[in-house]
Amino acid sequence: MNNLEVENEVNKYEISLYDKQKNFIETDLGKTINAGLDIGIKALLPNLIENQVISIKNAIIEQGFKSGIKETINSCLDVGKSISGVVTGNFENISQVQLAVKNGGVLDTISKILDMAINLAKSKNLISNNISKILKQGKNTIISSISDKIEETLSEQLKAVEKLEKYCENWGNAYGNQDFLNMEKAYKNIENYLNKTIPLENTIKEARKIENIHNLIKNNGKNFNISPEEKTLAEKLI
Repeated sequence: MNNLEVENEVNKYEISLYDKQKNFIETDLGKTINAGLDIGIKALLPNLIENQVISIKNAIIEQGFKSGIKETINSCLDVGKSISGVVTGNFENISQVQLAVKNGGVLDTISKILDMAINLAKSKNLISNNISKILKQGKNTIISSISDKIEETLSEQLKAVEKLEKYCENWGNAYGNQDFLNMEKAYKNIENYLNKTIPLENTIKEARKIENIHNLIKNNGKNFNISPEEKTLAEKLI
C-alpha cells in the first residue's frame, strides 16, 4: 500500500469516527434524557399509576420533544466543541464530551423544548390544564432529573473508557512479553468495550493500532517476527 492509499484510509477513518461519535452520543443522551423526563414526571405526580405517567410522557414526546432533543444534542455539541476547543471535530477524551455537554447549553435548550411540548400537548387536549400547570411549575424538578441522568451516564462512560484503556495497557504488556495467549484475552475485552463506550479519538486510535498488529501476528501463525515495514504500516492504518 502506497502513501496515497494510506492517506485515503486515514481520511475515511476521520469521517467514520465523526459519524460514530455523533450517532453514539445522540442515541445515548437521547435515552438518558428520556429516562430523566420519566423520573421527573413521577416525582411531580407521585399518585399516578405507571400507565398514566407513560401516557403523559408520550404526549410530551410526541409534541416535538423527541425531534427537538435530537436537534438540541447535535447543535449544542457543536457549540460545546467550539467553546471547549475541540479543533479536529472529534472528541479525544471523555472530559471533552463532558465540557461540550455543559458548555453547549443542552439543559437550557431542553427547558425551552419542554415548555413548547407541554403547551402543544395541552392545546390538543392530550394532557389536562391541571397536569400542564403542575409540570410547568415543577419544570426545574424535571430538568434536575435529566441533569442527574446525564451526569450518571457520563460517569458510567468514564468508567467504561478507563476499563478499555486498562485492557489496551494489558495487551501492550502481553505484546512486550510476546505472550499471545494474554494478548488474545485482552484483545477480546477491548473489542467488547469498544461497543459500549463513546468512540473517542485517542482510544479508537490505540485500539485500531492494537487490532492491526494483533491480527498481523495472528495471521503470521502467532509469530512475532514481523518486519519493521509491516509494523509501521499497521500503526499508520488507524
